[in-house]
Amino acid sequence: MPACSALFISAPASGQGKTTITAGLARLHRRHGRRVRVFKAGPDFLDPMILSRASAAPVLSLDLWMVGEPACRQLLADAAADADLILVEGVMGLFDGTPCSADLAATFNLPVAAVISAKAMAQTFGAVALGLARYRQDVRLHGVFANHVASPGHAQMLERALPGDIRWLGHVAPSEEIGLPSRHLGLHQADEIAGLEARIDKAADALIGTALAELPPAVEFGPASQAAVPRLLADRHIAIACDAAFSFIYPANTRLLEALGARVSYFSPLADEPLPDLADALYLPGGYPELHVDALAMGLRTATSIRDHVAAGKPVVAECGGMLYLVETLTDRAGTVAPMLGVLPGRAVMQARLAALGMQQMMTAHGAMTGHTFHYSHLTTPLKPIGHATRPSSDQPGEPIFRHGSIVASYMHGYWPSNPGLTAALFCGEAF
Repeated sequence: MPACSALFISAPASGQGKTTITAGLARLHRRHGRRVRVFKAGPDFLDPMILSRASAAPVLSLDLWMVGEPACRQLLADAAADADLILVEGVMGLFDGTPCSADLAATFNLPVAAVISAKAMAQTFGAVALGLARYRQDVRLHGVFANHVASPGHAQMLERALPGDIRWLGHVAPSEEIGLPSRHLGLHQADEIAGLEARIDKAADALIGTALAELPPAVEFGPASQAAVPRLLADRHIAIACDAAFSFIYPANTRLLEALGARVSYFSPLADEPLPDLADALYLPGGYPELHVDALAMGLRTATSIRDHVAAGKPVVAECGGMLYLVETLTDRAGTVAPMLGVLPGRAVMQARLAALGMQQMMTAHGAMTGHTFHYSHLTTPLKPIGHATRPSSDQPGEPIFRHGSIVASYMHGYWPSNPGLTAALFCGEAF
C-alpha cells in the first residue's frame, strides 16, 4: 500500500487561520524540495485556489459524503504514490458537520494538528486543546499550534496551559502581511489577493523552526481501486466560462470531462470573449457575477455567442452564479439592476442574508449526483422545476432544478465524479 507523510490541519472553529497555516506549511516544504499535495475537506472552491498556489499542484476535495470514502481513498493513494507530503485542510471546526473533519481524519488515520487562535485568550487555550484531544478517542491529535499570539510571554503562557501529553507545535504572531481577506462567500479568490505570493512566503517564514514544520509521520493509504470511466463524451467539445466571475470549478469535474473523452476549452465572459469555435456544450459554473454586473452586461460578443448557442439547441449546464448570468436581470447588493442574457426567464436579487447552505444531491433516472449549495441570492422565475435536490439530513426539499430548452440550471453545485453517466447525459442534452 502507498505510504506518505501526512497531516490534517484543523481547528476548533472557522476563522482560526487554517488556510494561512496550511498554505505556509506547503510552501515551506516545497522550499525543501519536497513534492507536496494538498487536499481540502468539504465542498470549497476558494481555499483550494490559494492552497494550489502554495503547493504548485491542483487541490482536490475530500468528503465522505459528497466524494465518498472509496473515491477519497483512491485520491489519497494516488497522491501518496507521487508525493513526499500530504496536507489536508479541514472545514469549520474539527467536529462540526455530518460527516465532519474528525470523521475524515479518523477514517484515514490522519494525525491532526489543531490551529487555535489565541487572540484574547490565555489559560483557556489549554482547555480548548484538551477538549479537542479527548472528545473522540478515534482521532489522533498530533499537537496544537497557536495563531494570533501577542508576544513571547503570551506564547509561554499558552504552552504552559497545555496538559503534558498534548504536544506544543509552536506559534505565530498576528500579521497583516500574512492575513487573507474574505467576503460573503469566504476568502477572496487567489487572483484577487494583492501580493498573495509574498503573503504565502511570509507565512512559510513564520513557521520556520516550529515543530509544526517538521515532517509528520507516514500514513498508509489503500488499497484502492478505480473503475475505468467509459468515453461517453468522446469527440465532444465543451466550453467552460472561467474568470473572476465564474471560477467555482472543481478540478475533479474537469478531469472527469476529459476522462469521458471530451475536449475542454475555456473563455472569459468578463473579457467579452465569445464561445470557442464549434463548442458542442457549455458549462457556466458558479462564482461572483454579482460583483461584475456592469462588465457582464456590456459583454456583447459573449452574450451573442451564448444566445446563438442556446438558439441552436446545444446543451448548457449552469450552476448557481452561472444560472444568474442566464436570467433576465441581476440585482447586486447595492441595488444596481443589470440586464443579463435573458435566455432563462427570471430575475435574481442578491440579499444580505444567506439563502442556502449545505450538502444536497440530485436524484435522476441515471442515479444520484452529490453536491452542495451556498448562495446569498434569490431567484424569481415563472419556470416550474423538473425536480428538486434532496438534503442528506433533512426532509425539506433542496434546490429546484430547471430545464428550459437546452438549458439545465440549478443553484446546486454538482460533484460530477459521483455520477459520470449523469454528467455525460447533461452535456449531451439527454433526458435525465
